[in-house]
Amino acid sequence: MLKSQRQKDVIFDSFIYIMLFILMLIMLYPFYYVFIASFNKGSDTLLGGIYLWPRNVTLENYKIFLEDPKWYRAFLVTAARTISGTALGLLLTSLVAYALSHRDLLFSKTYFTVIIFAMYFSGGLIPYYVVLRSIGLLNSFAVYIVPSMLNTFFLLIAISFFREIPGELKESAHIDGAGELKIFFRIILPVSTPVLATMALFMGVGQWNSWLDSAYFVQSENLRTLTFRMMEVINKSNTPLDSIAVANSASASAGVTSFSLQVTAMVISIVPIICVYPFLQKYFVHGIMLGSVKG
Repeated sequence: MLKSQRQKDVIFDSFIYIMLFILMLIMLYPFYYVFIASFNKGSDTLLGGIYLWPRNVTLENYKIFLEDPKWYRAFLVTAARTISGTALGLLLTSLVAYALSHRDLLFSKTYFTVIIFAMYFSGGLIPYYVVLRSIGLLNSFAVYIVPSMLNTFFLLIAISFFREIPGELKESAHIDGAGELKIFFRIILPVSTPVLATMALFMGVGQWNSWLDSAYFVQSENLRTLTFRMMEVINKSNTPLDSIAVANSASASAGVTSFSLQVTAMVISIVPIICVYPFLQKYFVHGIMLGSVKG
């Protein structure tokens, strides 16, 4: 009886593993196809039949991408907004969360009511546009940074996390004469690595992938982001060659198409996130679980 049960468990586990493996392949193959297509000649890719590896290997797609000033500038703008937006968002969100984590804070219930209301309700795109125009953020690099500096969702998670930190740490620091800012930077932040890494991962990915703000609130071509340029290529995918390639006769002769530039931009935009994620992944689940504990 016991042997029969073990055989059933082995069969069931094997079935689960096979299904999970198939699901993994289904999820990963589109990324793999984009990767091999970026190294294949664009005009040859349009013929189809590429499944496992490039048929006509070339680096022309990456050469055109990196040599074009619009793509290069867009990559730099996206990298700059990701780094500065994530750093400032972490700083402001953590500071506000630390202040609100004090249980004896005056009017704390009012603050929490405003935060919850702001998290679930929005005035809409047009009022948001009017507010950005009134404070002079339109068509500036700051429009990528300032509106996203305070994330209400991570604010609540950070508050719960800070409340789980033993109060004895802060009390001992107060006895030694430390102020709130010194306690925050010297004591609270060093023990908050899991939740900070989790917040940084989500904020960074959000900044890197954002393109709506570049489309709606920016008119300068020098401030366009990488994802916005990708959307431009997608919208021009009906043309045989992207305008970038048309402007360069060498691109046309190399067989570069709008699709080949599109997949190349995808690979370049994905690689930085893939490189950063392994360093933050170990904090991911730990930070979310600790921050979700009600203090």
